[in-house]
Amino acid sequence: MRILIISDIHANLTALESVLAEAGDYEAAWCLGDIVGYGPDPNECITRVRELPKLLCIIGNHDAAAMGQIDADTFNPEARNAILWTRQRLTKSSRSFLNDLPEKIQASAEVTLTHGSPRHPVWEYLLDTHAATLNFEYFDTPLCFVGHTHLPVIYTATDNHYLARLEIPEPNTKIVLPKRAIINPGSVGQPRDRDPRAAFAIFDSDARTLDFRRVAYDINTVQARMKEAGLPDRHIQRLSAGW
Repeated sequence: MRILIISDIHANLTALESVLAEAGDYEAAWCLGDIVGYGPDPNECITRVRELPKLLCIIGNHDAAAMGQIDADTFNPEARNAILWTRQRLTKSSRSFLNDLPEKIQASAEVTLTHGSPRHPVWEYLLDTHAATLNFEYFDTPLCFVGHTHLPVIYTATDNHYLARLEIPEPNTKIVLPKRAIINPGSVGQPRDRDPRAAFAIFDSDARTLDFRRVAYDINTVQARMKEAGLPDRHIQRLSAGW
């Protein structure tokens, strides 16, 4: 089965539509959270995600904050302003969808899905091999897909190493997945690896391969909508450089 894996859309409909156009044929979709936050299109992105085939979706920290499940004051000032802006604009249908999202899903016998980490699904950032190594104790499947950091990465558990091994995949490359790993496909709507192109992945569950993909999109139109909406300038500018 070919499965589209997306994460951290952050209310960027233009990036999401570019990803869906580039992805080609797929039979199911897994969304790793943070559909909203930062960007100008929260309801539109939720609607589009809900239309995807055989969707499995989990909640991210910005989704939870938009629903009032997390205090907005725990975020930095710019992120808090974007959260408050999003709260005012979410429709009843969007709220219902976000409110029902789980923090973790076992998608199959092979795969667990979560946003931050298996240990702390909503908030923990996996930014180093030490944190990743500890997190292998918190899921039972061979693979775990996460988001949250906006960085494409693979952490591999190995018998011969004390710490997990870190690999940063090249854009638009397909790899055979290791026996046990934590994988981040990167961010659709706000990449932070200095590559402003939208990131996503295609998982072939039969061949056990993952195709890390990037696609360019019209950043200028998104920035214009954000400026018109009065969203923070820092979030507008960072889209251009992918930081």
